[in-house]
Amino acid sequence: MSVKAVIIDCDPGVDDAVALLLAFASRAEMDVLAVTTVAGNVNAALTARNARLIRQIAGREDVPIYAGAIAPLVRPPVVASHFHGDSGLGWMAISEPAAPAATGHAVDAIIDLIMSRPPGSVSIAVTGPATNLALAMTLQPAIAQRLEQAVIMGGARSEGGNITASAEYNVFADPHAAELVFRSGAPCVVLGLDATHQVRATPPKLDAIRGIGTPAAMAVADLLDFSIAVHRRLVGPEDYPPLHDPCTIAYLLEPSLFQTVPVDLRVELESPLTLGHTAVEFRVKDPGAATVQWAVKANAEGVFDLLLERLAR
Repeated sequence: MSVKAVIIDCDPGVDDAVALLLAFASRAEMDVLAVTTVAGNVNAALTARNARLIRQIAGREDVPIYAGAIAPLVRPPVVASHFHGDSGLGWMAISEPAAPAATGHAVDAIIDLIMSRPPGSVSIAVTGPATNLALAMTLQPAIAQRLEQAVIMGGARSEGGNITASAEYNVFADPHAAELVFRSGAPCVVLGLDATHQVRATPPKLDAIRGIGTPAAMAVADLLDFSIAVHRRLVGPEDYPPLHDPCTIAYLLEPSLFQTVPVDLRVELESPLTLGHTAVEFRVKDPGAATVQWAVKANAEGVFDLLLERLAR
């Protein structure tokens, strides 16, 4: 198996942190070129700090972290601290990480890493608002055709929204950026709520992760413990939280865990009622020419088996 070169663009965030820990643990399969951070679940200063903290827990100070956009392209910032805690990392003990962020802006790092390598050799996982990638595509449109793929957590169709009735949080937080990326012509795999809601963090899965006992596994267990408590309080006592963002890393590592179909994907930008809604059209005229693949099924057991195996390394 060849090692996949990946940029992880994120807004940690509880589930972003789990995604990072999965990627950092997959050293033999994934070359994490950089982590880039963006304002989203919490403000930009906290997402950059949180990424550095997760990097420290994983012992992966070899991976540079670049801080990025502090606000969406057009709309005012929308945070989700009610789901992630004031720090963005739930109940995790917070301290200032020893290693600093890299010098330079995330958008420049994305452009430089993609443009300096052969076409089709770099993928990007986007687990927060797509602001950084949209800005990079605006400054250097050529990156859209040079990407191997952009694997994006965002959007919803059959499941409805999780921040409004029809909008998923990442797209709602910067709908203009999401629309720009989806229409860029870059090869995109979009893992929306239709797929991620199939991958739930239940107590038995949490116990299995905690039983591994490694620092990374204990961090994931603590993060998911918080997520379970918050989700059941805000959504319902019989419900368990989806692992949204780790699905992007799982897809990059094992695409066979997901079923995707070609679609035409648009984002609602005008209506105050349905801002950020993703219109997913399956009736595409030429499926072979479609640049967006939409995930319709996820193998939940396979995703958790992958997470367990990697955290045990």
